[in-house]
Amino acid sequence: MDFLAIDVETANSDMASICQIGFVIYENGQIKKEWSSLLNPEDYFDFWNKSIHNITEEDVIESPKFPKVYEFLKQYLENYICVCHSHFDRVSINRTCEKYGLPSIKNSWIDTAKVSRRCWEEFAYKGYGLANVCKKLNFSFNHHDALEDAKACAHILISAIKEKENTIDDWLIRVNKPILANAKNYSNSVSKEGNPNGNLFGEILVFTGSLQIPRREASLLASEIGCKVVNGITKKTTLLVVGDQDVSKLSGKEKSSKHIKAEELKNNGQNIRILKESDFIALYESNKE
Repeated sequence: MDFLAIDVETANSDMASICQIGFVIYENGQIKKEWSSLLNPEDYFDFWNKSIHNITEEDVIESPKFPKVYEFLKQYLENYICVCHSHFDRVSINRTCEKYGLPSIKNSWIDTAKVSRRCWEEFAYKGYGLANVCKKLNFSFNHHDALEDAKACAHILISAIKEKENTIDDWLIRVNKPILANAKNYSNSVSKEGNPNGNLFGEILVFTGSLQIPRREASLLASEIGCKVVNGITKKTTLLVVGDQDVSKLSGKEKSSKHIKAEELKNNGQNIRILKESDFIALYESNKE
């Protein structure tokens, strides 16, 4: 059972603003190596992000920039199955490579959020945040420290392997298959009711454009933190998440009809926020259980 679990923290909602990265390597079920470093993201620090991980501009002044640790990271990431909790860390690393014009790192990934949803039925469609799953597993850690989160992520995978009596190779396949159809609240619909216990309960959210993650998965994330997800913009809409737009579907316009309508409502005084996908993921990360 050999793998590398990794986690990143970012300075702001831009996924390419990595300010800390940590990983732990397991071989034969034992820790072989652990590493963590602050990074200078060459970007501003958002108040909200600082309140989560307590990393500030002053902390990273003398820290290396991502290109300095790129080759070091690459040699490990390309030689192990990489494990993270949610797609955030994987996308952040890829976006940061793009930011600095570096080749993307080629490897296989296992998302332990997906593992949790397939291993324990209670997490099938809600409550599968890192802290919540670790609480079930009685694993204590310092949340939002990159190395600590990486270790927590590793613990989830190891626990799932023991629970199902399978292998890491089995999970590489399993995470790409649907969650059991008989799991509670299974639905292919993008429309979702908001979790009444979520921090954002009462928000009405709409997606438009192509997202990095499947639309149904994005709607489940939004629902978990309390948002009601609907298909169209109305006077009740409070959040619009904008992904990449397919130009062929815009009828010669620069924005989708949902985006245009949301801007019109906003200009007329409606309290509606328009977010990029990276902003939405940051919103989810800061409000998940």
